[in-house]
Amino acid sequence: MPLRETFHIEVLGPEADEVQTRISVRVGSLETAQERALRLFARARVPQRSGEPAQAVRVIDGAGREVFFRSRFDTAD
Repeated sequence: MPLRETFHIEVLGPEADEVQTRISVRVGSLETAQERALRLFARARVPQRSGEPAQAVRVIDGAGREVFFRSRFDTAD
């Protein structure tokens, strides 16, 4: 059975350190967590969403280290 690790995905709003959404996922690799984070970020950026659109997404590993970050400026809008 492959080892699974817990990652925390946070979708960030326009204010500094404003977390709009936070979820925890148990996956087999960092790449899988990154894919999940990017899908969540894309949904948070759609125009129909109420409130301010998401500005960034980050993935934090189980030890509390940020292991992935993507802002709206890093994506092809």
